Amino acid sequence: MTVTTMWEVLADPDPVFTVAEDLFATMIDREPGYLMRWYGERPAILRPCYTWVDVVGGDDDARILISMARDTGEDLARVLFELGDDEPVTDADFTDAVGELVNVVGGNVKSLVTHPGILTMPKVSDEQPSMADAAPVMDACVTWRGALVCVSLWTLPQGPQLRS
Repeated sequence: MTVTTMWEVLADPDPVFTVAEDLFATMIDREPGYLMRWYGERPAILRPCYTWVDVVGGDDDARILISMARDTGEDLARVLFELGDDEPVTDADFTDAVGELVNVVGGNVKSLVTHPGILTMPKVSDEQPSMADAAPVMDACVTWRGALVCVSLWTLPQGPQLRS
C-alpha cells in the first residue's frame, strides 16, 4: 500500500508561517517578533528575486518558491553574514543567503508530509522559474522588518524533464 504525499495538507498557510516564524527567530533575528503575517492583497514586488527548491522523487513532486525584493534579500544577507548596514552585499553572499533561506524552509515543509522525496539544490534568479503545468497549493506572504516575503508551494508534473 502506498501513502500519498498529501501536499494539500499544507494548503492552509499556518504550518508554513510557523516554519518561517521559527526560522527567522532562530537563524536570522535571534529573537522573535520581526516576522508578521501579511493581510490583504499581494502587492507587486519591486526588483523581485526568486529562490526555490524542488522536492523530487516522492509520490508527488513539489516546488517551494520564495519571492522578495532584491533589497530585502540583501538585508537578509547583511544580517546572516553580520555585515554593516552600509556594506555592499556581493552576488555570492546574496545567493548564499536567500538560497539557504529557501533550503531551510523547504526542508521543514518537506518534513510535514509523508514520502516527500529529496530536495534539489536551491536556485536563485531575478526571473521567476517556469511554472508551466504546476498547480498552486499554498501562497502566503509575511513581512520581515516591514518588507514583503512570499512563500508558495506548488505541485509539479512528475517525469524526467529538467526544470528551471
